Amino acid sequence: MDARISLCMIVKDEAQNIRRCLESVTGAVDEIIVVDTGSTDESCQIAGEYGALVHLFPWNENFSDARNASLELATGDWILFLDADEELAGESKEALRRLTADDNVEGYFVKIINYLGNEGWIETCPDLVFRLFRNRPEYRFRGAIHEQIADVILEKNGKAAYRMAEEIVIIHYGYLDRQISEKDKKNRNLKIIQKELGENPENRLLRFHYGVELFRAERYAEAADELTRAANGIDPNTIYLPKLLRYIVMSHQSAGQPEKALDVARLGLQVFPNYADLYYYCGLLYLELRRYTLAREYFLKAVSMPEQPAQYASFGGVRGFRSYYHLGQISEIFLDYEDALRHYISCLRDNPDFTPALENIVRILKPRENPDYAKECLEKVFEFSTPRANQMMGNIYFRQGAYSLALEYFNRYTGSEPASPEIQLWKAICLIQLRRYLEALRIIESFNSNSHLYPLAMLNKLLCFWVQGKKQKVCSILAELRALGLAEDTDKVLTLFLNSQDKRKNVYRVTLGQDGVALLLDIVKRLLDMNEADRAIYLLNKVNPESMAEYRLTIARLFYDFGFKEKAELLLREYLTANQDGEAHFLLAEICRETGNYIEAAQHYQYALEINPDEPRYYLRQINLYDNWRKKILQEAIEKYPNLEVFIKLSEEAPVN
Repeated sequence: MDARISLCMIVKDEAQNIRRCLESVTGAVDEIIVVDTGSTDESCQIAGEYGALVHLFPWNENFSDARNASLELATGDWILFLDADEELAGESKEALRRLTADDNVEGYFVKIINYLGNEGWIETCPDLVFRLFRNRPEYRFRGAIHEQIADVILEKNGKAAYRMAEEIVIIHYGYLDRQISEKDKKNRNLKIIQKELGENPENRLLRFHYGVELFRAERYAEAADELTRAANGIDPNTIYLPKLLRYIVMSHQSAGQPEKALDVARLGLQVFPNYADLYYYCGLLYLELRRYTLAREYFLKAVSMPEQPAQYASFGGVRGFRSYYHLGQISEIFLDYEDALRHYISCLRDNPDFTPALENIVRILKPRENPDYAKECLEKVFEFSTPRANQMMGNIYFRQGAYSLALEYFNRYTGSEPASPEIQLWKAICLIQLRRYLEALRIIESFNSNSHLYPLAMLNKLLCFWVQGKKQKVCSILAELRALGLAEDTDKVLTLFLNSQDKRKNVYRVTLGQDGVALLLDIVKRLLDMNEADRAIYLLNKVNPESMAEYRLTIARLFYDFGFKEKAELLLREYLTANQDGEAHFLLAEICRETGNYIEAAQHYQYALEINPDEPRYYLRQINLYDNWRKKILQEAIEKYPNLEVFIKLSEEAPVN
């Protein structure tokens, strides 16, 4: 005869979760006990729909008391306990029945998959938890929070045998950002655990949980101190020690203490030499410290690690996409784009949804400059056959300023799915950038004043008419926008369009705040993309220099990136008269090199290195400059003295292209 299984739960205001939980155990348990600690929503009614025995229990800030109240009502041979924000994975039902038939086991550790983050980007973290045990009257929970029963069972029954049942899987949604914020879990847990620690200051496990709660509350330095106290003198065989070490590393890192974090991580690797997370965090820390060679070594170690034991609670992707992504970044830092692409492709093969890697691949391929080549390369490696894939690529190309490709992929998407208002507006912007004004205006006219995108649509309509020189239209649209109500900075930027045709130098100057500068720079970027450099310069000249002081290097880079090298050079030289900045010297060196001015290029590369000697790009570009310079001089020498043996020998040692 099969053993009977009782599901025991405590809940409060879990209407949004409890149905999913109870649905997951249908057919897997024989009875459901729900202890409600004060719900004001429909939690109890929903539990009743599934045949649960619902018991009301006044909340006394002690989770063990509530848990034990559910055990008192359970009549099964075994107890399975879940929280409402969890569910039993479908494949676990058969295993649950099979494992509870073993007479030689008193309880099981089972695998739990914690979902972290938010609904836009969810990550997983596996762990082991003690959730299945025999129902005996002497087995009762202990602890006001992070309540324990495994130790209690061993105290009551020294011969009790535990096993791991990784084939039973619980999925936990409670660490999603929305769930945490709605329930204010951080403050609730800290309050309870502080009280418990006051009564049990030597409880190492309780201190570990306290440190974790401090970390979640973003009190990182305090978390590091508490977690270190929990670790000092601990038995190396303690099941949660790997997690404890990782949290100490993360706390020191988040508190801005990278060297301390590295000391703990390296110490942890002596105890757990196959712990991928610690290799990964060493890589992150060395990357943060710009010690790129060591960072690369540790990321490569992380991806070489074997499958991680469940008790390590290893973060998903540390042996895969996370480490490959940072390896790609390091390769880019050393200008090795082929190697970077290889790592980013490995990253996406491990996690096709990790779009930052795809975005970096697209950026390396320079789709704005080489749209056909970028498209061909990407479609050889990836398949964009679904509406979602086409939308994603449209978004990425749009952000990269590759408007023709963005429009193509948005059109692919809208050919099979209804277009959202956002995508419609992005299509209109693409059409404006491609100077297909009539098509753009047809889309913009579809937005009415009730749409939250209407002001942005009207702003693009204004830009569309302005680049065509239609001043009356610009005046009319600006009046309509002002009637809607504009922020002061936005109004100031748009006023520049009215005065842009006044040819008198510096006739009108405005002072902009941060939001105004951001809007202006976005307009300047789009004008440069449309080869409207004169209009961009005119707008910039109408703003007080003080407003733009901290953005001057950004503006110079924009002109450089869009191919207006002469203007970029003027801006950089002006900027460098008042600022000694490594990146500015580097950009000026790049321009000098491209125009054949090798002597000045070498000087600016050297200045960049003196200011920032930790930047590998500066070394690599200077080496490349000297190499090309040498080849150029050697070529000139061979042309002048074609039969001179010394030059022939040098050309054989280093062939001239």
